[in-house]
Amino acid sequence: MKAAKVNSGIKFFFQQISIQWELVLIALPFLIYITVFSYVPLWGLTMAFQDFRPQVSFFQQQWVGLKQFRDLFTDSDFIQVIRNTMAMGVINLVFQFVSAILFALLLNELVGNKFRRVVQTVSYMPHFLSWIIVTGLVANMLSMDDGIINELLMKTGLISEKIHFLGEPNYFWWIVGWSHVWKEMGWNTIIYLAAITAIDPSLYEAASIDGCSRFKKNLYITLPGIKSTIIILLIMNIGWILNVGFEVPYLLGSNGIVQDVAWTIDIFVVRRGFGRANGFSLGTAAGMFRTVISVTLITACNWLSGRLGEEKLI
Repeated sequence: MKAAKVNSGIKFFFQQISIQWELVLIALPFLIYITVFSYVPLWGLTMAFQDFRPQVSFFQQQWVGLKQFRDLFTDSDFIQVIRNTMAMGVINLVFQFVSAILFALLLNELVGNKFRRVVQTVSYMPHFLSWIIVTGLVANMLSMDDGIINELLMKTGLISEKIHFLGEPNYFWWIVGWSHVWKEMGWNTIIYLAAITAIDPSLYEAASIDGCSRFKKNLYITLPGIKSTIIILLIMNIGWILNVGFEVPYLLGSNGIVQDVAWTIDIFVVRRGFGRANGFSLGTAAGMFRTVISVTLITACNWLSGRLGEEKLI
C-alpha cells in the first residue's frame, strides 16, 4: 500500500514538471544557486564534531564527538554571550514589531496621499544605509562632547551632567534596540500597509455610520484584518531572535567598557574561531547551536499557532 502511494506521488511529481516545465526552467538557476551556496557548505558542520586542522585532509581529521559542545557550555564567556544575544534579540523583536505595526496604523490614518508618500519614503530610507554609517550617527548623537542627546537633556534640565551612554552597560541593549527601530521601522511597515489595503473599505464606511472613532476602527477592523500577517511575520522573526548580528554590537561596543554586555554569538565565533588551536571547530559548534535553537523556536511557535487555530507557515 505504501509503495503504491509512493509510486503515485512520484508519477504526479513528474507530471507536474512536464506540465510546468517553463517555470521549472526559470527556477533552475535559483535552485542551483541555493544548492551551491546554502546546502553544499552544510558539509562544513562536520567540523563541530572534529578537532579540525586546516592543513589535514578530511579523512585524517580527529573526530571528538560532542567535545566542542561540552567545551562551549562549560565556558562562562559563552553562557554570558547567550544571555546578551537573547536579551538583544528579544528587545529588537519587540521594538521592531510593535513600532512597525503602530507606524503602519498611523500612516494609514494620514489623509493626504502625497504627504503619506513623503513620510513613508523618508521613513524607509535609513534601511538602505550601511550599519557602519548608522552606528556612526548613533555614536555621534550619544557622544559626551557634542552629542545632540546630551545637549538636549542638559538644556532641558533633565540631567545635571553629561552621560556616557555608550559606556554604560545598562543602556547598551536598549541603544542597540532603538538603532534597529530607527533603521528598519519604515521598511518593515511596507508589508503591513500592503495588508491594510486588502481590507474591505465598506467595513470602515459601516463603522463610520455607527459612529466609531478612528481608534475603534483600528482596534476592531484594521488590527483583526491584518492579524494573519502579524502572526506569520512574528513566527518568522522569532526564528531570527538569536541572529542579532555582528556589526551593531561590535561597532557600538568596541570601546571595551561594555564588552560584557556587547558580545554576541557572532562576535564570539569570530573571536574564538580564529587564532586558536581548535578555533574552527569551536566556532562551528557555536554557530550550529544557534541554528538548532532558531529552528526549534520557529517550529514550536508554528506548531503552537496551529494548535490555537491561527495562521501557520505550513
